[in-house]
Order: sequence, then C-alpha cells, then structure tokens
Amino acid sequence: MIARAFTVAFEGVDPRSVEVQCAVSPGLPAFAIVGLADKAVSEARERVRTALAAMSIALPSRRITVNLSPADLPKEGSHFDLAIALALLAALEIIPADEVEQTLAIGELSLDGRLVPVAGALPAAVAAAEQDRSLLCPKACGAEAAWVGATQVLAATTLAEVVRHFSGQSPITPAEAGEVAGGPATAVDLAQVNGQERAKRALEISAAGRHHLLMIGAPGSGKSLLARCMPGILPPMTPAEALETSMVHSLAGKLGDGGISRTRPFSDPHHTASPASIVGGGRRAGPGEVSIAHNGVLFLDELPEFPPRVLDTLRQPLETGEIMVPRAEARYRYPCRFLLIAAANPCRCGHLADASKACSRAPSCGDEYLGRISGPLMDRFDLRIEVPPVDWVDGSLPAATEDSATVAARVAEARAIQGRRYAGLPQIRVNADADGPLLEQIASPDAEGRALLGRVAERFGLSARAYHRILRVARTIADLDGAQDVRHPHLAEAVSYRLTASTRPKLAG
Repeated sequence: MIARAFTVAFEGVDPRSVEVQCAVSPGLPAFAIVGLADKAVSEARERVRTALAAMSIALPSRRITVNLSPADLPKEGSHFDLAIALALLAALEIIPADEVEQTLAIGELSLDGRLVPVAGALPAAVAAAEQDRSLLCPKACGAEAAWVGATQVLAATTLAEVVRHFSGQSPITPAEAGEVAGGPATAVDLAQVNGQERAKRALEISAAGRHHLLMIGAPGSGKSLLARCMPGILPPMTPAEALETSMVHSLAGKLGDGGISRTRPFSDPHHTASPASIVGGGRRAGPGEVSIAHNGVLFLDELPEFPPRVLDTLRQPLETGEIMVPRAEARYRYPCRFLLIAAANPCRCGHLADASKACSRAPSCGDEYLGRISGPLMDRFDLRIEVPPVDWVDGSLPAATEDSATVAARVAEARAIQGRRYAGLPQIRVNADADGPLLEQIASPDAEGRALLGRVAERFGLSARAYHRILRVARTIADLDGAQDVRHPHLAEAVSYRLTASTRPKLAG
C-alpha cells in the first residue's frame, strides 16, 4: 500500500506543494527517504522512528520507502517530520489514509513525540487554503497560521494527539488567530526632539510618500533619534500589507506568540553585517534585513562604515521592491519594498563643519569619507539633509510644539490621497512608486516650476533618475498641502532637499 500526505517546501515566500509518498514493502528492514532531501530531512527517519517507539508503535520488519515528490525540488528543514510520520502511519493503516490526504502538515518531531514549532506556518496556511486542505501544525504555530481564515488550522501538542484526532477518539479543536500587537514600544516621539525643524519636515515628507532619506551631520546632532521617530508617524499597515510582512517574518521565525502586528517594522542592522544578512541568502537562502523591513523602515546608521559591496547590493532592491536569491537548483524570491533611512557623519572625525575641531585633512577628508557611498546609491536618496549640531543651550528651549500623533495625522491624510489616486493600480501604493507617463501626469509642474527644474538640471547635471525623484517628492509635498497641482513652491522645496553642501558633488550623473 502507498499512502500519501502533503506538506510544502519554501522557495522564498512562495510555498511549493510537496507530496509525501510512503510505501511499506517486503524486503530487508530499512527506512529510506528519497527526493532531494537535505541533512535535516534525511535525519527525520530517526526522529520519526523514535517518536513512534515512544508511543509503543513498532515499525514492521519490512522495507519502508518515503519519496518526497517532486523529486527534483530541493527539500530543506525539519518541518517535513510530521508529514512523513502521517504518511507512514497511514501506510501502516493506523490512521485513515483518505483523511490524511485532506490535510497539509508541517512540524518537527522531538524524540518523545512532542511537536516542535517551525518557521513558515503562515505561508503554509496560505498554501493549504489554495489547495482546499486543512493545516496541521504544532500548537505554538496555531495562532499564527489561523490568521488565514480561509482554511481550518489544527494545532496539536504531540503526535499521539494527532493519532487520536484522525482515529476519531479526540478531535482537535481548531486554532484561533493570535492577538493584534499594539504600537511600537520603542518609538521615539517627535516631541522629545528640540529644534531640527528642517529634519522633522524631511521626516514627514519621507513618511508621506515613502521617500528614501539621508541625514548627514556631526556626532550627537540627533540623526539616530530622528530616525527612531519614524515608526511613530507612519500609518498602520493595511491588512494586505500586514499579511505580506508577516509571511516574511514567519519564515524568519520572528512572529511572537502568533500575533500579527499592523505596526510597520523597523530594522537597524549593524555596519558589520554581511551581504547575505542584508539582502538575504546564506546556507538556506533565508530572508535578509531588507525583507524583514518590507513595508517598513530600514535604518542604516553610520552609512559610510558599511562595506561598499554591501551598500551596492541595495541598489536593485530599492528599484524593484523584491530580491531574488539565486541558487544552482532554485531561485528564492522575497519582497523588500521598504523605506531607507540612512545617517552619516560628514567625515571620519565628524567635525568637518567646525574648524576648531576638524582634523588637519579637512576638507578633503569629507569627500573621501562620503565617497565610500557610490554615486548610483546616493542618487537613489530622494531627500538629503544636513543635520546641524545641537548646542547644550538648546536643551533649555521650549518643548517641540508638535508631537508624533499630530504629524502622523497629516501623513495619514497624504497617504489617503495617494490611496485614492492609485486605487486602480495595485502595483503602485505611494508616490515613490509612480514612474513614466503616470508620474508626468500626476506631477506635471507649472511653467514657473518647469523653468526652475531646467535651471537646476543644467547647473548641477541632474540625472534622469534625480529629475523623476524630485517630481515624486514635489507631488508628496503638494499632497501634504492638500494641493491639486504641483506648483513652483513644491518643486523649490523638493529641489532644496537634493542640494546640500555635503552631497552636491554626488549629484552629477
């Protein structure tokens, strides 16, 4: 008899259906797993054998063959354990084979039969819904998977509980979705930032249109503090965005207690991070920080300290909104539509603007230090601002008049305007996504504004990308003002965010 169970293999965020076939046939006693399985999957035979022994189920003295189909699809991870155990139990006629075939199973087995939580329960539940099957998973994964309401999620604690469910002795109660997590506990309120009004304005524009922002300033000027205010002014994720982001976090094992948050993620990797940890890859081609920050914020502090090779890997994801991790046997796709915020000192010593503190190599040290950031990457920052140093007397100034909630309300209104504008265009959500004829249509400047852009382009040699990014920022500024058309003041402000003294040499090209 050949019994079948079903599970999934993950190619990035795309789950691929895997049929687990089990045959118990005459021959010398053996337990073989075939179908391009990695080491963790091959070791499943010992975990399954021992877990069954813990339930007083002895394997027959026959040849047991488990095939993972399609055989040319790489199988990685320990989540195949439960499906292999189900197929074997069905082949031994301990549980009904027809009911097993109506279930998609993921889970790792411990030696005493307990089900250990695994990553990827949420995308597995999506795959189960598409196949019109129920999902069987460990108890700890049930609240996460139950967010996909289109399928029934059965969350079990032990393999014995699974056997009793399929034999009709004690059915498993379907799992319920976890709680929706609250706002970011670590977000900084803008009311805590004294001064820096231009930087706050740039932060608001960046949040409203998802425009990438670069802040350059002396140490202690508040660049990191400003960046950590961003989660507090961004609008909550839509249900579709929350599901997209949570699927990535599920694969990365970052969903705690089964709760799905509508707060946009904030990722801030250290500058010693490797290319694989930033864009994805590694031994199992997992998601990187750019995908963890999908629909949220990626903050790169001390930007020039990142290796140039790491920084240049960001150029394509910033344009396409997804990352492809190629391998010899497959290509893994992860979404990565994020808002990039970066902070940098003007030079290595950080005091280029202060003649009394600057090193003897000024001003050439500034060009050399910021020169670590390539021109093409620098060109992808829509907003570039200088953050002036804060004197100790600024601490005695009156508190900021606007808090994060006030700014967040304006950002939400601007996002709502963009939502209505792009309602029929599913691939475009904010102004930063607009391009080509659509951008010219929604951000066509008036005569005075067009003359301004012509003078700026001629004077500073703006690239076509820089020209389009200025139009996008101007459109967002107009949305914040509630204006129907993009006018000269909107364009003038947008241009001002690209002509800082520290980044002016990078505008060419």
